[in-house]
Amino acid sequence: MIAIVLTNLTKYPLKRRQQTLQASTVSNERRRIAHIIFTGRYVPPALRVQTDGHEDLTKLTRQLKGLLNRMSEQNMATVLDSVEELYRKHRRNDVTSTLTTLITDGISSHAMHIESFVVLHAAFISSMHRLIGMEFAAFVVQHVVTSYERHLSIAEDGPSRDSGPSEDVGKECSNLIVLLAELYNFQVIACVLMYDLIRELLSRDLSELRVELLLKILRSSGQQLRQDDPSALKDIVTLAQSCIAKQGDNLSSRTRFMMETLTNLKNNKVKKTAAAQHQGGDGVERLKKFLSGLSKKRHVQAHEPLRVSLEDLRTAETKGKWWLVGAAWAGDPLADRQQATSKRTSEVTDSLENHSLLKLARKQGMNTDIRRSIFVVLMSSEDYMDACERLSQLNLTEVQQREIVRVCLHCCSNEKSYNPYYALICQHFCQLSHSYKITLQYWFWDFLRDLGETNVGGTEVIKNLKDDESRLEAKSISSSRMRNVAKAYGWWIAKDACSLLILKPVDFTLLKPQTQKFFKQLFAQIFVATQGSSPMLSDRLDDIESRNRGVIEDTFIRATKIENLGLGLIFFLSHAFREESGFLQWAGSVAKETLQSGMGHIPRI
Repeated sequence: MIAIVLTNLTKYPLKRRQQTLQASTVSNERRRIAHIIFTGRYVPPALRVQTDGHEDLTKLTRQLKGLLNRMSEQNMATVLDSVEELYRKHRRNDVTSTLTTLITDGISSHAMHIESFVVLHAAFISSMHRLIGMEFAAFVVQHVVTSYERHLSIAEDGPSRDSGPSEDVGKECSNLIVLLAELYNFQVIACVLMYDLIRELLSRDLSELRVELLLKILRSSGQQLRQDDPSALKDIVTLAQSCIAKQGDNLSSRTRFMMETLTNLKNNKVKKTAAAQHQGGDGVERLKKFLSGLSKKRHVQAHEPLRVSLEDLRTAETKGKWWLVGAAWAGDPLADRQQATSKRTSEVTDSLENHSLLKLARKQGMNTDIRRSIFVVLMSSEDYMDACERLSQLNLTEVQQREIVRVCLHCCSNEKSYNPYYALICQHFCQLSHSYKITLQYWFWDFLRDLGETNVGGTEVIKNLKDDESRLEAKSISSSRMRNVAKAYGWWIAKDACSLLILKPVDFTLLKPQTQKFFKQLFAQIFVATQGSSPMLSDRLDDIESRNRGVIEDTFIRATKIENLGLGLIFFLSHAFREESGFLQWAGSVAKETLQSGMGHIPRI
């Protein structure tokens, strides 16, 4: 039988013989004999699988390299579809490791890449982080950080003979640090790792290379670092100043410029120069919109950035990758971190106990720890952005977050002169969550009840007020408090932090004299706030020369959704501003006409 097979096989060319063997259903014995004839030696099936696997990996590398070379902003979605298809056909680890190697080798080249090239690859990694899962981003970040530290060590210790010309020294780590900064901007990694990298650069004498790397980070993600953790930024500035003090007066102009940039960033005084602007251009914003839209079209696996530190990445081989589900690990880094955090918290609490701000907080009626903490933050912050960032770090629950609005309004209404600081803080939080707007509404209704409007509020509130007759009496509200509240709510209504719909339970035909005075101030401040971008609302309304009709119409047209509210506003505006002149007369007539046209044919009053 073997002789017959050999005779038949020699009648045809080699390619024809191979096709015949593949198509026929011969026995295992015939296949083994044919394999010996064609290859000259017998290869076990296990080794044949390894050979095929190597060929598949080579083909996979070629396919992924082609996709990365063709990638652009316009075809990002198509490239992601192709990569996901490769994930379904190949082992996940092979695709992830191949992609990481191609991206890292492409970025860490001797040439200085344009910013848009790095931004595009960072956006691609962020997309894969969302679609594939956290393990992809963890693998890429660990590989990039390891490569960055290796290139930095080579650049500082002196290049070898094979590392290339001397002018290219440091280009690799410079490109990789920009990639890490862009990964932070696209929410792949948290600010913890970026601050660790900055501290590592400041741990030794500032060479030209280290100064250049610091400037790369500050230019790419400086503003985002300040927003995420301003207290850590202050520590960085202190560390940089001490590092520069050790070097004496022999500082290069580049080092002085870096220090000036860092100080301006801490003080929120970043200059709009070419060095301070992001070189990615409008492409960064377009890619961020693309990333935010992924969750609407696809199933997203990861939502949060990786909160790993530089020490976590360095000790991943010994302690394990605790940030990955199912990874082996040793020790308890979470417990260590919690102990360090509790220790810092206790130290801060002990220092604040003797602080005069706590005494002032108790004097102002801040009767809970949450209120006192919010009050201390408000009184000790540098500006409203610093206050918002520090308030966000208090880790308050949804119920406790309402106290932010109440404490801000308490401070705003009790100051002798109006301070827009509190209004800007509440405006910022109202843009983040609708629950803050609800708290503004309820506080406003409480304030109206203090003015004597007992019919304002929910059914249960009104019932409780009637049961307790002592609470039906109107309180004497000072003129300064009414002015401050009117300016704050006028700004919020004009800037869409809340709307005129908060006035829906008010009966404008039965207002008490004190409430009429307050509402006249409120609407006057709404008119003023619609005409400018500064929260410093003027008391001299005659000085306003702006006449932007469209903004007033946009503000008041929303009140026409509720018929009783629209009719009440028309009635009040017709009587309150009838005798006014100048700007108030014009603004009142525009508001009244908007309400009348929005509600249909309403008789003119």
